Amino acid sequence: MEERPSEFVQSLERGLSVIKAFDGDHPELTLSEVAARTGLTRAAARRFLITLESIGYVRSHDRRFSLRPAVLELAHSYLSSMDLPEIAMPHLESLAAQVQAASSVSVLDRRDIVYVARVATKRIMSVNINVGTRFRAAATSMGRAILAFLPEAELDKQLENLTLEKSTPYTITGLGALREELDRVRDQGWCLLDQELEVGLRALAAPIRDASGYPVAAINVSVPLLAQSVEEIQANFLEPVLRRAGAIEQDLRATGFTR
Repeated sequence: MEERPSEFVQSLERGLSVIKAFDGDHPELTLSEVAARTGLTRAAARRFLITLESIGYVRSHDRRFSLRPAVLELAHSYLSSMDLPEIAMPHLESLAAQVQAASSVSVLDRRDIVYVARVATKRIMSVNINVGTRFRAAATSMGRAILAFLPEAELDKQLENLTLEKSTPYTITGLGALREELDRVRDQGWCLLDQELEVGLRALAAPIRDASGYPVAAINVSVPLLAQSVEEIQANFLEPVLRRAGAIEQDLRATGFTR
C-alpha cells in the first residue's frame, strides 16, 4: 500500500468511494449495498449519501440511491482542460469508419487505464465501455502499449508488488511473462491482445507519445474473436492504427501538449 502523506483527508477518500460504488452494472444501490461495496459502516455510508444528496450529486427514491448528472462536473474540469480527447475524436471517428471496429483512446492513471475518448460501432464486451471506464493496465492492449514505453524506473515502480488477476484462461499472470510481453511490444511498437481481458475479444493498440517520446496515451481497435483472426487483425488494423496514432501525436505537438 502506498504511504499516505500526513495531510491526507480520509473522509474525502471515503466520500469519493461512495460515488465510485455506482457504475453501469449498479446504477441503483440500497444503503446496505453502498456500505458493502465501499467497506464503510451503514452509519458512515448514510452520512455520505445524505451529504451527496444535499449537494445534488445523488438522488434517492424508495430507499434506493442513484447518481445525478451533476457528478459529471467532477470530470468536466479535467476533460475540458485536456486537449487530448478533443484532438483524438476526429481521428477515432475516421479510424472506426475505416476498419468498422470500436476505437478508443486511454490514458494511464496509476495502475489503471482510463478511457478519455471512444467511438463504438456496436457493443462487443459484456461490460459497457464509456469515457471514464477503467481497467487494469497490465491486462489491456492500451495499457501495455503505454507501459512498454515508460522510462525503466517508472515501469519498475508500476510493476512493483503488482498482483496480476486472471480475467480469462489466457491472461498473463506472471511478472516475468508480462515483462517479456512488454519488451516485445516496445520492440515492435504496438500491442495485440488476444482474449486476455475478455474471452472472445481481441484488440490492437499503439502508444501516443509526446515530443519527448513519453507515452501520454494509447489508441486501439477491438473486435470479436469470430470477426478477425490474429493474422487478419494485424494485416487489416495495424497500419491504420499506427497512422492515426502518429497523426494524433502530430496534432498534440502542434498544440504544445505536455504531460
